[in-house]
Amino acid sequence: MTRTKIATLNLRISPALKAAVREAAAREHRSVANMVEVLIRRHCDDSGIAVPELPDKPVRTENG
Repeated sequence: MTRTKIATLNLRISPALKAAVREAAAREHRSVANMVEVLIRRHCDDSGIAVPELPDKPVRTENG
């Protein structure tokens, strides 16, 4: 089974911006990490920047 590679992004932001992204994430029932990803994807879509989709993870069954 192949694994999808995920990159880590560490950044520093103001406490007020962090609180705002936490609120935005909570309102959409998302994690902060997922909310940041969604915001980046929205910005790229709005700016005409192509972002390739990652393949879906394979579904595991009881037998492997």
